[in-house]
Amino acid sequence: MPVPSHPRSRPSRLRARSLPVVLLLASLSALPVGAQTLVELYESARGYDATLQSAKSQFDATVARAEQSRAGLLPSVGLSAAISRTFIDANVRIPNTAFGAQGATVSASQPLYRPINDLAYEQGQKSVLVGQAALRVAEQDLIVRVSQAYFDVLAAQDALTFVDAQKKAVAEQLAAAKRNFEVGTSTITDTREAQARYDLVIAQEIAAANDLLVKRIALDRLVGRERTQPSPLVVPVALPPLQPVVVEEWVTQAIDNHPQLRQAALALEVAQLETRKAQAGEKPTLDLNGSYAMTHNDGSSGSRFDSRTNVATIALAFNMPLFSGYAVQNRIKEALALEDKARTDLEAARRTISQATRAAFFGVLSGQGQAKALEAAEASSQSALDANKLGYQVGVRINIDVLNAQSQLFQTKRDLARARYDVLVGGLRLRLANGSLTAQDLQPINAILRK
Repeated sequence: MPVPSHPRSRPSRLRARSLPVVLLLASLSALPVGAQTLVELYESARGYDATLQSAKSQFDATVARAEQSRAGLLPSVGLSAAISRTFIDANVRIPNTAFGAQGATVSASQPLYRPINDLAYEQGQKSVLVGQAALRVAEQDLIVRVSQAYFDVLAAQDALTFVDAQKKAVAEQLAAAKRNFEVGTSTITDTREAQARYDLVIAQEIAAANDLLVKRIALDRLVGRERTQPSPLVVPVALPPLQPVVVEEWVTQAIDNHPQLRQAALALEVAQLETRKAQAGEKPTLDLNGSYAMTHNDGSSGSRFDSRTNVATIALAFNMPLFSGYAVQNRIKEALALEDKARTDLEAARRTISQATRAAFFGVLSGQGQAKALEAAEASSQSALDANKLGYQVGVRINIDVLNAQSQLFQTKRDLARARYDVLVGGLRLRLANGSLTAQDLQPINAILRK
């Protein structure tokens, strides 16, 4: 039986279609030999990430603004000075046609009783605590973003590796199908099925290589380095256990320590202080004022008499608001309404964080179960592939059975690698959800990375 010409002409067209793969892999090969651990890249991101730097600047501004409220409790001092000179040109005789005056005054004021100022200072100190909580949230968010980008690169790297292995396996199966067809032990259908699967794997390889490039660029931009190379997991992979194993313990920890709940609670306290400030608008104020004035006059238009005076003054200034057109009363109503809003926001935040913590906890448990199931599936898929290859050799299986078994095995390998990475990132997201995430939580993950 003659061999059709189109199977033999396929390799040249395949080489042409494989050119994008070659270019992509060439760009990936220009990477440094040394690899970086998760902790190393996180430390790089801490000093580079624009979002975190913005949060730090916002916190510095909050501290400075809080210190401004201290001015209402401290004395204010001012100095004023004036000098004048007068010249008179008159048709009548006057004793003095040129005279002047010089004077300087130092004045000071110390609030003795201004409840609004005291409350404003207390609000300023609360705002610093709010800023600290916001900064902590930004730091926790950076940990998760770096970890996600790190394992996205590893997952894309694994996907490309598995596709390349699958391409080699399909190429071997294609060669075997061609040999069997040439000797007459199989039909042209086996060859065409293997060729179609090979073409599909080539397309998958192009997509996987491009995905790896995109993921690595994203990691580079996040950590401020060029051509980062994350360290892979140590084989065999031993995922760190989830501790504690009771969801309610995670929820309780979230209610007690979550920085966003802390922000909401502080917002309620600030709203309560704002209500007290509004109520203080009906209270009197008392200030201590003092001044010392020095004046020198060297005559006037009617006299050449030179005089110097020093005047010291001290006084208590009392102010009692009587009626302000109901402005204070309506301000109190507004503050009470905003206080109720802050209280409701706190309860909403508590419910949201509790639900998010539970969802993240069960997500990690589910991911751990999926990883174990996929480990078993990987072993089963390998056994199925071996059995199909043997069956193909003895003639009880056809080529498509082997190709399907190969696809199933490599898909299982990709899913298993992705599931493991999802469990690791999910553990960090769980700690983010309950507000306990710190940089130290990266150490158990760093310990299972290849050094």
